[in-house]
Amino acid sequence: MPSNVPSFAELLGRCERSAVHLELRDSYAPTERFEAWQRGERINWQKRESWWHPYDQLIRDTVSRGVSIRRARIVSEPVTEYIRWEHYVTHANVTAGEEVRWLPRRQATTIPLPGNDFWLFDDTLLRVHHFSGDGVVVEDEITEDPETVKLCTSAFEAVWRRAVPHHLYEI
Repeated sequence: MPSNVPSFAELLGRCERSAVHLELRDSYAPTERFEAWQRGERINWQKRESWWHPYDQLIRDTVSRGVSIRRARIVSEPVTEYIRWEHYVTHANVTAGEEVRWLPRRQATTIPLPGNDFWLFDDTLLRVHHFSGDGVVVEDEITEDPETVKLCTSAFEAVWRRAVPHHLYEI
């Protein structure tokens, strides 16, 4: 990632009202946690200290400051194994304070969507994720371009309105 791109923690730290995240891919680069899940290892959700990560604490701290954090995922159905895992670990996101919704891709056909995943902070600053074909982050880009922000804001809100809340979305 270029050094001129602030870290996610910095961007969230500057956030005053809202942060939204749109995910468009059906898989991302595998992580150790995903591979452990594939091997059949499951999280003991009753032992928070075993799964709570710095990301979860960052989200909790940000929400505690009054910032709304929403995440929407557009997914193909039937879902990939990676999406099954994401659905499973979303318990941590929700516990930390994120609101999460899922939209089946077939319901997104009429929504103008950007070509990349993104985070939008306070409706003005975008952090766009550029991935390789196998789901590795190649680069993050920061932009405040009004037209790009407008497209991403509109896309996220349209997805959010149609999407199913996490606790109701069944895999």
